[in-house]
Parts: sequence; C-alpha cells; structure tokens
Amino acid sequence: MDQPASLFVLGSFVVACSAKVAHLPRPGESLRAEAFTAEPGGKGLNLALGAHRLGARIDGIFSIGTDLFAQLAYSAFAQAGLSPSMLRQAEAKTGSGIGFTDSHGENCLAVCPGANLLLSAPDIRSIEKAVREAHLVLAQFEIGDEPILEAFALAQDAGVRTLLNPSPFRCVNQRMLEHTSVLVLNRVEATQLAESSGFGAHGTLESLNDMATTLLERGPELIVVTLGNEGAIAYQKGARPLRQPAFQVNVVDTLGAGDAFTAGLAVGLLQGRPLPECLRQAAACGAIVCMEVGVFDVLPNAQQLDVFLVAQETKQTR
Repeated sequence: MDQPASLFVLGSFVVACSAKVAHLPRPGESLRAEAFTAEPGGKGLNLALGAHRLGARIDGIFSIGTDLFAQLAYSAFAQAGLSPSMLRQAEAKTGSGIGFTDSHGENCLAVCPGANLLLSAPDIRSIEKAVREAHLVLAQFEIGDEPILEAFALAQDAGVRTLLNPSPFRCVNQRMLEHTSVLVLNRVEATQLAESSGFGAHGTLESLNDMATTLLERGPELIVVTLGNEGAIAYQKGARPLRQPAFQVNVVDTLGAGDAFTAGLAVGLLQGRPLPECLRQAAACGAIVCMEVGVFDVLPNAQQLDVFLVAQETKQTR
C-alpha cells in the first residue's frame, strides 16, 4: 500500500449460507426455505468490506484453508477490491456457516471457524508494522484470543485505538478489555457478558447501564450496545447514555446488520465525526442491509448511505 491502512481488520473468512424460512426451526423440524443464498462472508470480511465501501483504506489478516472454498476467498477479495495479500492459507478447512432468518427478520446462525482459529500471535508479530501504523485496529470473535491480545497490545503501545466486537460471544479476557478502546455488542451479547462478569443477566436498559458503568472503568472509553428495532445506546465515562433510534424500514433479512452497523461506526470514528453522527451512520448502514437478502452485495457504499440518510431526513420533515 502507498499509505498505511486507516483500518486494520483481524479478520475471518466464512462461506456463508443462509435460508429464509417462515419461522426458526424447532428441534427435529424440517422446513421449506423461501430463499437460499451462499456467498463470501464472515464477520471479518463483512467489517473489512463494509468499511472499504465507505471509503476507508483497509489492511488486515485472514486465515483460510487449502480446500475448494479457499478459491472463493481469493475471488471475493478481488471482486471487492481488497488486497489478496491479507489472505494466509493453512492446512485446514476454510470457515463456513449457516443462518436462518424468519418472516419477522429475526435470525439465528452457527459458524464453524475452521482455519480462522489458526491465526496466531506470531502471525500478528510478522505484520507488526502494519498494525502499529493503522488508525484503528478492529477484531471480532470468529478468531481466537491470542491474535487479538497481541494486536491490541501492539496497537495501544503505538497509540492506536482498538475496536472489539465480541461476536460470536465467549467470555471476554480481562486483559483484552484493558486494551479495548471501543466495545460494540448486541443486547444478547451484552447480557452474556454481564452474566459471565457477575453483573447478572437481565438485559434491561437499567442493567446495561450498570454494566457499562463498571466496564468503562476496566479499559473501554466507549461502549455501544445495539438493540435491534429499538436502535442503539452508547456509553462514555462521565456522560449520559446516548440513544440512537432505529430507522423504520421494511426488514427482510437481519443477517449482517450488526456487521454493517460496526463498519459504519468504525468509519465514522476514523473520520473524526461527533459520536451522534457516528451512531446515525452506523444505524443507517445496518438498516440498509436489513432491506435485502444477503450481505456481500448489500453492504452500502458512501453514496448509497448518503442517499438513504437524505431520504430519511426528507421523511422526518414531512
């Protein structure tokens, strides 16, 4: 790259399959799908692609296998305009996953990380310069703790902010929290974090407020919790919680909406926008993805985002 990346992504690549069904499957139940998609995905790819389309310079590291799915990774990066130098092959299966979305837009999914879990601290040390020169380092939980801890420690030592999206959820290492500048999670993940950290697991706004107040003393400077159709809420030390309403759109598929939100937020922070603008941009990105099936081809670019926001402002003034 001619210039250091503005956003460095500790990525994951997953061949993502999703089915649209009338209701989420019950144990032992077979369902007829109304629609089916199979596309390049994974939280890391979604975050990198979402931010890239919004204008951020992207670098990162992704671990893929040596199977047929690996070729899909290379072609997806080429199609998306992302550098294939971010891809590292390991003797393993490429990550894959399946998701279901019901008629109300609610979803559930399962991911088999495969090669994603082989990303290691030595891998991160081999690209230390790129991590230190980024403006924001972003990670998610389709990879292991070791590379995240290494990258976040290197980043913060260099004065670089870090953003953690602990999804799919697992217990969050306290050292990782200490090196996290921005923590982004949904209501379910926030409840799981509260339970695993001894705060209780009520999922109410009051309990989220209590948890955020405590966590802000342990490392993060900003905590953002997404609340589905209730919008999102942001917490900063010494400030009142900031609410961002959800945009009212025709929800078709919520898979990938959280990744779109996080990408929009990350780019807003990179651009130095005020937090309310960052949250509005993030919510708009999530809403746009909800309006269609799929993620890879639906993540908005900067022009699409601007058009959506102008249309929403026009609605509000009528």
